Amino acid sequence: MAHFAEIDENNIVIRVIPFDDSLEETGETVIAEEVGGVWKRTSYNTYGNVHKLGGEPFRFNYAGIGYYFDSSKGGNGAFIGPKPFASWVLNESTCLWEAPTPYPGSDGDSGYVWREDLLNWVKLP
Repeated sequence: MAHFAEIDENNIVIRVIPFDDSLEETGETVIAEEVGGVWKRTSYNTYGNVHKLGGEPFRFNYAGIGYYFDSSKGGNGAFIGPKPFASWVLNESTCLWEAPTPYPGSDGDSGYVWREDLLNWVKLP
């Protein structure tokens, strides 16, 4: 399946839908002509500018509703998720938001949450 994201006048993704693979290369134009709107192809297997199946990453991240499409990033633009906290910064090589303090958990420990008021990670009891 090829996936396409419709973006509004502010380059915000308003929906993502799958289409037949035959539209992978021409879909942005074909879908716009048939349905209207502005459409951008997105890669289901791309996250953090890495293709999880070893293929070529495309547009840094798979699009989601509320994501921003930045046409200035990379050769094809980038889908960037909503900024989770005011203090987080965009990693330009992955187009993912990162906390100003690295995540302290290791070995799969997911027992930490970000506290914006402390600008730090806090271990859950």
